[in-house]
Amino acid sequence: MPEGDALYRFAEKLRPALDGKIIRAARSHGPGPVPRVEKIVGQRCTGVRSQGKNMLIGFENGLALRGHLRMYGTWHVYEPGERWTRPEREVRLVLEVDGAVVVNFGAPVIELVEERSLGYHAPVSNLGPDLLDDAFDAEEALQRLRHPTRAMLTIGDAIMDQRAVAGAGNIWKHEALFHAGVNPWRRVSDLSDDELRGLLGKAQGLLRASVGKENALGLTRRPTMNVYMRGGQPCRRCRTTLRSAPQGVDIRHTAWCPKCQPVVEGQLEPPRSRRDRPLVVRPGEINRQLSK
Repeated sequence: MPEGDALYRFAEKLRPALDGKIIRAARSHGPGPVPRVEKIVGQRCTGVRSQGKNMLIGFENGLALRGHLRMYGTWHVYEPGERWTRPEREVRLVLEVDGAVVVNFGAPVIELVEERSLGYHAPVSNLGPDLLDDAFDAEEALQRLRHPTRAMLTIGDAIMDQRAVAGAGNIWKHEALFHAGVNPWRRVSDLSDDELRGLLGKAQGLLRASVGKENALGLTRRPTMNVYMRGGQPCRRCRTTLRSAPQGVDIRHTAWCPKCQPVVEGQLEPPRSRRDRPLVVRPGEINRQLSK
């Protein structure tokens, strides 16, 4: 799923194409609810921004488009007449302005709402502080993580709860926990305020680095993945074999370093997984497979 940094980059790409431009034509398609985008034809775009994992495009008549990409959605910008790189059947939204065509492919959520209602519209109003916001409020994010409903959650699940803190998904959950030295199976209630502040600081720094923003980690480019999708491989820092196991309601695999992110006394014991076992190839096995 595209995370906060990906949405930020999409907004950066759409902004020059749409901001201040009049919408000359618009169309939207299913599956799912289809917004009445004819209401924005003839209207000037007043701004393009991301908020957490949401794309928000405003118009001078007070309406706003909200898009959420979930797993497979994406935003493209083309010149008029340019061939699209994905098929028409995947189109969810098309906006035409002078000099550009903005196309959304595959997003399950495209809706048209009143801009003034966004403060009360649950998918936006319920979001926690945005890690990419220059005014990110770490103390509010801390208090949201401390809400009683999250006390017994593992921190690997809680840090991805967009109602607590917006922008971090599976990628930056992995990397923030690694940089903070926190085991993903520790419960929120077992972490101190300073440990949670440290984790939030790492998450903020990593996302800011990913989009080229100045950050407290001193990174000048998108960070290298230390643990994400690397279960069974050696840790880049200490060479210990990374473990991985299913975690969360969607049963994604979480990877971590047993040495850099140790289990502490009293925490949940991480489950075992076949993915913990490094790939072993017996001598001659490759040749036998190739000869078949």
